[in-house]
Amino acid sequence: MEMYHKPVLLEESIIGLRINPNGIYVDATFGGGGHSKEILSQLNSSGRLIAFDQDQDAIENKLLDKRLNLVKSNFKYLSNYLNYFHIKKIDGLLADFGISSHQIDSERRGFSTRFDSELDMRMNNSQKTDAKEVINDYKKDQLEYIFKNLGELKNYRKITHIIISERKNKEIKSTNDLKNILSSLTNSKEENKFFAKIFQAIRIEVNDELEVIKTLLDKSSKYLKKGGRLVCISYHSLEDRLVKKFIQNGGFRNETSSDLYGNKNLNLIKIGKMITPSENEILINTSSRINLFRGIFRFLHSFSLQDARYFSKFNICGLEFFNFIFFQTSSSLT
Repeated sequence: MEMYHKPVLLEESIIGLRINPNGIYVDATFGGGGHSKEILSQLNSSGRLIAFDQDQDAIENKLLDKRLNLVKSNFKYLSNYLNYFHIKKIDGLLADFGISSHQIDSERRGFSTRFDSELDMRMNNSQKTDAKEVINDYKKDQLEYIFKNLGELKNYRKITHIIISERKNKEIKSTNDLKNILSSLTNSKEENKFFAKIFQAIRIEVNDELEVIKTLLDKSSKYLKKGGRLVCISYHSLEDRLVKKFIQNGGFRNETSSDLYGNKNLNLIKIGKMITPSENEILINTSSRINLFRGIFRFLHSFSLQDARYFSKFNICGLEFFNFIFFQTSSSLT
């Protein structure tokens, strides 16, 4: 298997899952297989792991292990495949949200601001909608929504106006095409952060990332056994808000029931505190530097301004969060 990126917070994730050697586990985001490999190492011959990834590059990293079922599909179809494998309950689920360093480092995929490539940004190459369609075909109100809500950009109207004006003259085909027409809205000091948010907004729209996270979290409590564990790793503020809302309300609907004393009836209980990567992991996990960097400005105060300027060369400083948290079903807390 080609380890195309180092798994982030590996040890903490496995501790959070509190693996039962006989258990059934789900790795919702297989990626390079690092988390899955460690889970399998702690399962005995009766244990089982179901892993998901919609990216063909990740599927090619498949581990040869009879206890593993690797599914080439979006994790929003969790229920479909657990039913297919005749699995009614699982002992734990790990979800490492966001984009992988392998995808960022791939010049042909269009995820990174560092390379001039086709506007693609699809995590699943077989799907129809790509970044070029979003930029060239979406209507004004759709583009404004994306840049305002998914990119959290204050000048979303100007961004949309320029894109619509420019595409009337010529199709916007590449990442450099997009950057060039929007370059007047930023400066050399802020351009990395600005374009990181632009690309984030488009990528989330192309892959419907927030909705699939909501679907997975909602379904997870249905399948977890009593005392089962849910481990989530989130990176930017939009993912983080979904996880926090799920913690607080046990779902995304507003009709969460309460007992006679006003306490919410939650299927999952938060355990421990949010965990961020250590300085040591950030320094040694160079293959995951993009993922890890997303937390440096927010959480690691020991980095100097000189350090921050150095890391900003990787065009990733606009991404904000690195959040790790795990939950347990509300019975059998030990």
